[in-house]
Amino acid sequence: MEIFALLETLEDILEKSKTVPFTSKSIVNKNELLDIIKEVRLKLPDELKQAKWIKEERERIIAEAQKDAEDIVKEAENRIISMIDEHEITKKAYEKKTEIIATANDIYREFSNNANSYADGVLKDVEDTMLKLCETINNVEESLQGKIETVQEQRKQLK
Repeated sequence: MEIFALLETLEDILEKSKTVPFTSKSIVNKNELLDIIKEVRLKLPDELKQAKWIKEERERIIAEAQKDAEDIVKEAENRIISMIDEHEITKKAYEKKTEIIATANDIYREFSNNANSYADGVLKDVEDTMLKLCETINNVEESLQGKIETVQEQRKQLK
């Protein structure tokens, strides 16, 4: 994932930066770090688009499962209507109707459960990735803030 590569680049820059003598402070190229942070921010919307697509795909799968279930029920009803003429056939038709409706409901529940599980898993992965990304960005921002404060202190000492 490009965002993680950019974050690793930030870490490398911070780790390889020159230190100020007699301190644990580092000197970094502010513009270079800001450019990388801007790239990270530009990459974030792709993650959000992916989460939206997953949500829409989940809804599409559920709608498709509902339509399939409705089609199966309509097919069962049409079969039953055509068999009403004879008593034995009618009795068997009602039994078959019940069986088909139960099967359709089972299929619908299975589709729905699978779609929900899939969508939940994907959204969980996206959420975990985004949380890790936020944590890393916060760490980088905290590190940068510390570096900025160090630079400001060094400047004050020079005056």
